[in-house]
Amino acid sequence: MDLEKLKKIQLECAKKVIQRDDFDEIKTVGGMDLTFEDIKRDPTRAWASLVVIELETLKPIYEHVVEDIVDFPYIPTFLAFRELPLLLKLYKTAEVKPDVFFVDGQGVAHPRGCGIASHFGVETGEVSVGVAKSKLFGYAKEPGPKKGDFTYLRYKGRIIGAVVRTKDNAQPVYVSVGHRISLKTAIELVLKTSIYRVPEPTRLAHNLLQKVRREKLRGKRLF
Repeated sequence: MDLEKLKKIQLECAKKVIQRDDFDEIKTVGGMDLTFEDIKRDPTRAWASLVVIELETLKPIYEHVVEDIVDFPYIPTFLAFRELPLLLKLYKTAEVKPDVFFVDGQGVAHPRGCGIASHFGVETGEVSVGVAKSKLFGYAKEPGPKKGDFTYLRYKGRIIGAVVRTKDNAQPVYVSVGHRISLKTAIELVLKTSIYRVPEPTRLAHNLLQKVRREKLRGKRLF
């Protein structure tokens, strides 16, 4: 594989990212997640999930899962090339499209400005937010201990995201613009949808995937 060519794709993607609120109203938020049968193998079977919730109630109104084979290896900072094809299959086959997509990964908080959340947003034209459980890039001070406390994630003095405390005394999450949204609104949405550490859309998507994965692997062992 030609990593230099892939870097150019990411740099071109970064130029297309819109980092301002480019939508009318947000009533629903969808969380996307992905899991593998064997994360250390290539190729391996994988599943992706989408759970859509109502912003007002935080209750799920739609869920969808797809399965396929993933054969691109895990390479740090090139996650989109491994996971995006399955997320696009999930998106294209979903009967309900939320107003905003939370993607389990980085948005512009990426060495080339286009992590998987931004890549997904640019590719589909949808509003997207990167919500990651760990930092990939940049530096930031630790936020205060209370829900709603946050500090900015920076690189060379430029703000690329935020470290956000979504629950009192819990580990923070790393929020960055995916596409067609401002960082301020992205932070507000993440906090509004958070009961636990991980916002409800992505938490529910993760839980759904774990259930599907267990059932699929149990079925595999039976035959």
